[in-house]
Amino acid sequence: MFSYIKRFLIGRPLKSTELGEQKLTKVKALAILSSDALSSVAYGPEQILLVLMTIGAIAYWYSIPIAIGVLILLAALILSYRQIIFAYPHGGGAYVVSKENLGVLPGLIAGGSLLVDYILTVAVSVSAGTDAITSAFPSLHPYNVIIAVAFVVLITTLNLRGVTESASVFALPVYLFILALFILIGVGAYNILTGHVSPSLHTSIGTPVAGISLFLLLRAFASGCTALTGVEAISNAIPNFKEPSPRNAAKTLMAMGTILALLFSGIVILAYYYGVGHREEVTVLSQIAEQTFGRNFMYFFIQGTTALILILAANTGYSAFPLLAVNLAKDKFVPRMFTVRGDRLGYSNGIIFLGLFSIILIIVFKGQTEMLIPLYAIGVFIPFTLSQTGMMVKWIKEKPEGWVHKLLINTTGALISLLVSVMFFITKFSSVWPVLVFLPIIIYFFHRIHKHYEAIAEQLRVSNSVPAIPIEGNVIIVPVAGITHVVENSLNYAKSLSPHQIIAVHIPFEREDEAIFEQKWGNWQPGIRLVTLYSPYRSIVQPLLKFVDIVQNKANESNYQVTVIIPQFIPKKGWHNILHNQSSLLIRAHLLYRKNVIVATVPYHLSK
Repeated sequence: MFSYIKRFLIGRPLKSTELGEQKLTKVKALAILSSDALSSVAYGPEQILLVLMTIGAIAYWYSIPIAIGVLILLAALILSYRQIIFAYPHGGGAYVVSKENLGVLPGLIAGGSLLVDYILTVAVSVSAGTDAITSAFPSLHPYNVIIAVAFVVLITTLNLRGVTESASVFALPVYLFILALFILIGVGAYNILTGHVSPSLHTSIGTPVAGISLFLLLRAFASGCTALTGVEAISNAIPNFKEPSPRNAAKTLMAMGTILALLFSGIVILAYYYGVGHREEVTVLSQIAEQTFGRNFMYFFIQGTTALILILAANTGYSAFPLLAVNLAKDKFVPRMFTVRGDRLGYSNGIIFLGLFSIILIIVFKGQTEMLIPLYAIGVFIPFTLSQTGMMVKWIKEKPEGWVHKLLINTTGALISLLVSVMFFITKFSSVWPVLVFLPIIIYFFHRIHKHYEAIAEQLRVSNSVPAIPIEGNVIIVPVAGITHVVENSLNYAKSLSPHQIIAVHIPFEREDEAIFEQKWGNWQPGIRLVTLYSPYRSIVQPLLKFVDIVQNKANESNYQVTVIIPQFIPKKGWHNILHNQSSLLIRAHLLYRKNVIVATVPYHLSK
């Protein structure tokens, strides 16, 4: 049943030789790797206005110069990540750049931040998309969390089906969103130029504003920079591109940067001219669309495509998180299970892990986007700062042709990213303080995992291992619950290994049962020694473990190996297992932690 459901949801397994068919074209890559960055125009401008509204609507004109500052940072980041793509064509982005140029610790800080950020990408994107739906249909507000969780489950399932299949599904909504926003910006600009928008809706640029301060403007700038989240995803996912991967990734990055700049600028300008500000339960984009078209088809088309891309922006996390986890796993900082490809050639463990933790975040934060965005943004700008700094170090060390120009780009990006990070800590400390807690914890676990893998490698290395002690013989212990075909099957197997060193162990709970069983055993298997261990407290495991320890101590003196053979019957139907006590599993679980004891299970398959 489980296998049938899995095939229905995920599809048939793919051969390893079909991996090339799972690579992305530039058109599909733009859809799934840029959706996070492009979707942020739905809430990035709103975050600027959210800060400025503390002064009043008169301060909204500052959104224009603030947007220009955001675009300057975007240009620096796009140019910098383009350089990273060609310098590190195997992917890894900020983690690899920071580790190789700044050291292991900065690399782990960048990697840990990005892992958490991709989880937040899913949570924030889906929560924001749900907000867009409930803005159009207010009666759905009470079901925000349920709707968001359902979308995460759907996107996780689609990604388990493979990269190209999920890209095919997600491409159309992304391009519809781009089309919808260009139509909105075009019609809005036409209305402004033809005088259909009243000048009284906005204050003139340069109007003096009482109470404005540099600190508040920097805070608004930092908030607006949330529109840049997701820019780094393409540099992490280079291996997903068709060959030539670096060139295709670089072209996709430039296309994404251009579209993002145009959409962000257009929304900020329309919001300024329309005098739109932050309102509870109605997004800025929804207000602009309503003022431009009214509540007609185009309004719902814009809201619908916005909701779709905000939800599908989560797919950026599903594309980049598994690949980043692979790089960390190859360096032994996260479990190796993240390097395993699933039936559909995707890194299934990373996809499932991402989906589960995103659902937890949505439930904990109750789907409130405003609570998640600051934490989300700081998780992006820490790696931004480290990657830019790492590239600065690389150019200074290597001094390739044109390195001064490249250094200038990265220096600009590093300084602005650092400024944004500092502003987030200063102005939104109550929201971003968890970073100071979970990031050290994550790095601690990275080191513990790395230490574990190094210790295992040292112990398993043949050149450094202690020579194995030769085995002179084998003592076999067979726990027996009764006189059955299951036990007979196990005894026959034991005889094939060591016919003269077999000890059957029976553990009765009553004294009278002990004598009866010994008599029956003598008649049934007179050639095999039986040891009965009376257990007045009705424990099977403890008496058996003590006996195994006694036998092992004596066997070690003669270089004998102790093997415990556990009889186990296998029901014909899987659900029959719940009808049995599974004591064999319990015994095996305890014995596996006994040194120098071999544990073997001899199955007996039932036919009815």
